[in-house]
Amino acid sequence: MADHRDEPLVLGIETSCDETGVGIVHGTTLLADAVASSVDEHARFGGVVPEVASRAHLEAMVATIERALTDAGVKARDLDGIAVTAGPGLAGALLVGVTAAKAYAYALGKPLYGVNHLASHICVDQLEHGRLPEPTMALLVSGGHSSLLLSSDITSDVRPLGATIDDAAGEAFDKIARVLQLGFPGGPVIDRLAREGDPEAIAFPRGLTGPRDAAYDFSFSGLKTAVARWIEAKRAAGEEIPVRDVAASFQEAVVDVLTRKAVRACKEEGVDHLMIGGGVAANSRLRALAEERCERAGIRLRVPRPGLCTDNGAMVAALGAEMVARNRAASDWQLSADSSLPVTETHVPGDAHLHPHPHSHAHSHDHVHETAKDNLYS
Repeated sequence: MADHRDEPLVLGIETSCDETGVGIVHGTTLLADAVASSVDEHARFGGVVPEVASRAHLEAMVATIERALTDAGVKARDLDGIAVTAGPGLAGALLVGVTAAKAYAYALGKPLYGVNHLASHICVDQLEHGRLPEPTMALLVSGGHSSLLLSSDITSDVRPLGATIDDAAGEAFDKIARVLQLGFPGGPVIDRLAREGDPEAIAFPRGLTGPRDAAYDFSFSGLKTAVARWIEAKRAAGEEIPVRDVAASFQEAVVDVLTRKAVRACKEEGVDHLMIGGGVAANSRLRALAEERCERAGIRLRVPRPGLCTDNGAMVAALGAEMVARNRAASDWQLSADSSLPVTETHVPGDAHLHPHPHSHAHSHDHVHETAKDNLYS
């Protein structure tokens, strides 16, 4: 087997929500990023249904892993480790990924790494822009999270500076899209319509931006309510809704708050760069305003391409590769999903005696295990 000590070859599995993602990286080089989305199955419900997501992951898992290995042109036996999102996320969906990762790791005799979903969103930027600076300031914005994080070591030290206290940014996008009857998910369609609207047409509120408010926390519930009431008032008066102006004004309120707080955090913490990740980082206006404000403040902006911002297996593999490269402790077979895993726990290490070295013969007596290893991707 090739020596990957300096550049680990790692497969990552992501199932925290409605996308089954499997990525393979060699160090900081992306070899494969296979995704099977169940978003269409959730669209008729107007949001993600946990049971539907879990079933979709179960059905897509093996085929998505096979596709990633084929795309990468590698054999499973050559992997140096298998990483999986252990949390946070939907409990049932996470369990499917964790169980699959444990099965493959056990059958192949490879170390297992249960990693943090949010830390993975930061680490994925290494696949596009090279090694993360230390410390790294990260703004993560998605359907479930709006967070400002400061990391001095992505494998062991991520400190939360602020987070959403109610609705996350992506959640607000989905809810306003529902009020406007634009379908699910709401982010892409609002982004598209907003390009044709006036962002200053309606003065929607900017939550938690007062002098006495928490400097780095986020709140989009009040904004969501204000937009919904504005729309309801227009409908009650029999007036036509200027959908494009509403989309643009709402979107501007969200990205204004996000970028304002992120740049402030960089200045006050003495960090000269900003990384933005998570599904909402694919929003074109967020990228443009962040670029404008960072340039003005002398801050370097790092944003992965849109495909790496949404949930994917590549980000999990990227963090797993860092765990291997920095000799972090592997997880043991007791690993389980933690739907509320705090971002301060970048991974879930285990006891060494419960996780034998992948090339040891600790299980040689187990005929089932040996047969599985011989038959699986021989």
